[in-house]
Amino acid sequence: MISDKQLLAKVEADEDLTVDEVKRYYQITKPQKQVYGKYGTLKLKYLEDIGLDWTIVNLPAYLHKIDEQAEDMYNVLYAKLSQNPLYKRTGEFMEDYRRLTALQHAIEEEILHELIYTEEAV
Repeated sequence: MISDKQLLAKVEADEDLTVDEVKRYYQITKPQKQVYGKYGTLKLKYLEDIGLDWTIVNLPAYLHKIDEQAEDMYNVLYAKLSQNPLYKRTGEFMEDYRRLTALQHAIEEEILHELIYTEEAV
């Protein structure tokens, strides 16, 4: 049985591996699982669907940046749109709830359109 260092050298040299060596290699080099927010996950799914996920050099950092941009965009749009009379509070619970929901949907649509379902940002 070869050492872990020798196994890694064998992989780097692109030599053939046995089944046991492949299993050990995957145990040694467990991929780091990335956890993204809602928008980073949506962008990853979109990129996978169109086949571009492999073209981005540092995909985890890119997807984390998408999450940050979406949060910033949400805050800016919320501050801007909440001043609109269409979304201002009235004091009536159901009407305020309807307006808040409409505001959130408008912001969500803008984020999806600008950050997620676009290839220009890639």
